[in-house]
Amino acid sequence: MTTVSVITGAGGMGVPTARNLGTDHHIVLFDNSQDRLDAAVAALDGIEVTTVLGDVTDRAAVDALFATATGIGPIASVVHTAGVSPSMGDAEFISRINALGTVNVDEALLALASGAVADGAAIVNVASMAAHLVPAELIPETLFPGALTDPDAFVAALLETYAPFPAEARSGFSYAVSKGFVKWYSSAQAERFTAAGIRIVSVSPGSVDTEMGRLEAESGAGAMVEGANVPRWGTAQEMADLFTYCVSDKAGYLTGTDILNDGGVVASMRARQG
Repeated sequence: MTTVSVITGAGGMGVPTARNLGTDHHIVLFDNSQDRLDAAVAALDGIEVTTVLGDVTDRAAVDALFATATGIGPIASVVHTAGVSPSMGDAEFISRINALGTVNVDEALLALASGAVADGAAIVNVASMAAHLVPAELIPETLFPGALTDPDAFVAALLETYAPFPAEARSGFSYAVSKGFVKWYSSAQAERFTAAGIRIVSVSPGSVDTEMGRLEAESGAGAMVEGANVPRWGTAQEMADLFTYCVSDKAGYLTGTDILNDGGVVASMRARQG
């Protein structure tokens, strides 16, 4: 039987993840750029790939993604890499893509009939070390459940929490909060997914040598890397290998948690502050 791995984001981490998982599964790759999808297919020569053009903030498009995927075979894994960084838009844009995009993708999988999901299925949501660097009291977790009931009101409430910050700082703060949401969701909702036979985890990468990662180099990411326990940028392949492990049968006991894979940046910064 053909099983399917759905990967959102045809960028730096999505392509090596597709290459890893494509040895055992048909890959369904989702992105909002046809150019990126075409480039990914070319890079994945020899792997069975189906591409779907769409935006993670559009629930109808995400439902269509899963309709395409289940038409090929049961879904064994979802690796949700699609997201944006602080340099790529304003606070609302970042919040909608990173937080609501995660809800749309994961909830669409959860809504599928049981036969559409393979035994032992798993989701990896990509968070960020940024969520670990913001003081916990600044992450508005009390607002997070609203994303599941009233997405527009949820985003409006988030924007209110960003308002006291200087305009130039809001994108960066919204990025940390939105990735904090990904961490929270992957833990707080784990019981619901477990009831459906699906494991769910998040991975928080540090500074990764991808096109998006390098956009943040001038905003301080480069300096954090230099002071880390492993003083270099992470590679997209290193992240892809971790994602692949997390959705594999070898990680069958892993769910409801976040894995920080940042070369020791957070540990180094906390040690200096302590």
